[in-house]
Amino acid sequence: MIIANGEQMEIPLGTTVSALLELLSVAPAHVAVELDEKVVPREVWSEVSISGGARLEIVRFVGGG
Repeated sequence: MIIANGEQMEIPLGTTVSALLELLSVAPAHVAVELDEKVVPREVWSEVSISGGARLEIVRFVGGG
């Protein structure tokens, strides 16, 4: 079990950041991801596996003016 944006959820073992975004139907071009209080660079999303107990924050970019 992990916590993503404050909500508990079950994910398959070995799920990567990229795979989680796909599972959640989140457009990767418009978000930043923090895993256990550290920003995960976009370039490694497909390589970083999320382990049980992890805390993620997925932040969407919002334009304004």
